[in-house]
Amino acid sequence: MNAYLSLGSNMGDRGYYLHQALDRLRDADVTLRGVSSVYVTEPWGGVEQEKFWNIAAWIETSLEPLELLHLCQGIEQELGRKRLVRWGPRTIDMDILLCDNVTIQTPELSIPHPHLEERAFVLTPLREIAPSLILPSGRLIQEVAGEGKVWPLS
Repeated sequence: MNAYLSLGSNMGDRGYYLHQALDRLRDADVTLRGVSSVYVTEPWGGVEQEKFWNIAAWIETSLEPLELLHLCQGIEQELGRKRLVRWGPRTIDMDILLCDNVTIQTPELSIPHPHLEERAFVLTPLREIAPSLILPSGRLIQEVAGEGKVWPLS
């Protein structure tokens, strides 16, 4: 299965957490096919906090979507993620954006990610690694900007 992930961090050594998450994916049943540059982004959701560093990853895995979710949540936990405030600060956040042409809507997992086409911090790095991607709306990723400020890490 091919999947696209969004990874973000805004606590501590953000670069360390992003690299550790990618390393742990590699150590699991996951092959990294592409990883975007790092982008600095404004927080989403109205909680006062530090800016995020965000990346997107294109992966290939034999894991089923729910197994992939559990792997990502385990990595988040290993790297100190605390779920205290919705959309609050975090050491690492890993979201499954898309998995092949799979659609899942359960209380635990929604694929495609419900906010995929709204968020510039997701679309900008994803556009870098998948410039010809057709989004769930049927639009080309190049046509969708999303909301929020995003700039490359310099």
